[in-house]
Amino acid sequence: MKIVSQIPEAWAHMSTLFVALGDAHRQRILLSFEKNERLSILQIAESSQLSRTAVTHHLKVLERGGALQSEKIGREVYFWVNKAWMQQVLSNVIRYIDEAI
Repeated sequence: MKIVSQIPEAWAHMSTLFVALGDAHRQRILLSFEKNERLSILQIAESSQLSRTAVTHHLKVLERGGALQSEKIGREVYFWVNKAWMQQVLSNVIRYIDEAI
């Protein structure tokens, strides 16, 4: 058995993505995006059973985890899927499985 004293840099921010993806509400929000689509908070809230406040909270968690990116345009904030970041994190996991296990 090998004891790991430090998390590898490639894994440093991985847990925040998995925490973000670990909630069914956040999974439904993420799955509501189509390829290359940008959605406003209002659009997401309208298609959700959650309040706008709850949707905003979940969007912040998804953004902190790297699953989403955002941009404020005028008074509205638009979100889109951060495909590159999620692919990188999942590739690191797959590489570990392939090489170490």
